Amino acid sequence: MPIHESLITPTANPELERQLRERLARHAAIAGGFGQLEALALRLGLMQANLTPRFRDPVLALFAADHGLAVEGLPQPFGRPSHEQALLALQSRLPAAVIARLHGLQLLVVDCGLSAELAPHPKLLLRKVAHGTRNSRIGLAMQPSQVQSALRVGMELADSLSGNVMVLAGMGQGSQECAALLLARLDARHLADLLPPTSPPALHELLQTTLNRHRDALDAMDALAAFGGFEIAVMVGAMLVGASKRKLLLVDGLAACAALRVAASIAAPVTDYAVFCRSNDEPGLDAALHGFKAGALLELGLQTTDGMGAALSWPLLRSAAALLSEVHEGAPAPFLPNSGPMPLMDARDTVTTEALPIEERPRPPEGSILL
Repeated sequence: MPIHESLITPTANPELERQLRERLARHAAIAGGFGQLEALALRLGLMQANLTPRFRDPVLALFAADHGLAVEGLPQPFGRPSHEQALLALQSRLPAAVIARLHGLQLLVVDCGLSAELAPHPKLLLRKVAHGTRNSRIGLAMQPSQVQSALRVGMELADSLSGNVMVLAGMGQGSQECAALLLARLDARHLADLLPPTSPPALHELLQTTLNRHRDALDAMDALAAFGGFEIAVMVGAMLVGASKRKLLLVDGLAACAALRVAASIAAPVTDYAVFCRSNDEPGLDAALHGFKAGALLELGLQTTDGMGAALSWPLLRSAAALLSEVHEGAPAPFLPNSGPMPLMDARDTVTTEALPIEERPRPPEGSILL
């Protein structure tokens, strides 16, 4: 499956945009303006090249992998190794997994390169490229052949999913640090701007040494091989094919932003299909979003695992699409006296109740409280 920019169609379509704006204006004339929801609805219509965008089979995919750089003493997210974090997601013990189920998002944990083996599970996709990357402080995190293998894994995954919505989020010890290295190199940013302000000086020194070690890795694919990791590379492939199939890409977290940055270097229109979400308020994510000249859909002050922000944003996206696809147009039916209540557009939305005369209504038992 070749990677080429021509596979991804830019969403720009002046004529369709005009029709979408007119449709939203007609709805606003009835019920008032919808603020930022209108802009979001417009983007969704352009993504699907349709006046009535609709979603089907949405998936929240957590891409998990280990990083060789972690042996240098990188902190464990929430004090747990990568495979335990993945198990919590599979067991619906992570809040993101619970919220995803609540809102109809199918959860998938994709083992892209965990060092440990996970037992088979219905929500687990075993796509291990290797048992973790190598230590990027010493050499390449991934060989070029492994980068290509990881890209193919992501492309095949996105191609196999029946739905048109993908949430992409990374998971694993070292994932955030390697994403920071990638973004620092590709966006020419100061590494310190992408790290938590509470990071110890030793971590800054380690990552700066690693960044300098690969000073010649300027191309996006070279930088990806230099710093890793497998979960980022798999997300790159998934984003490229997802955008080529006009899927909505919900990008949540620093690792997913790094993957999108690499994907955009291959095919710039991929960003047309991205909506950004956030699950933490780290300044590094602010810097990453600034690089895309974008903001997150919801700013709730979260400080949790990647994927949670996207799960919470999903109902808002459905609401935006509904402004175009579910609000019925046309003149209202005339209401005639003594003609009874007007039927709803969909009879399944009605609940028929027949009022009893006051004297025929059953009396509550004595001593009961009327609410």
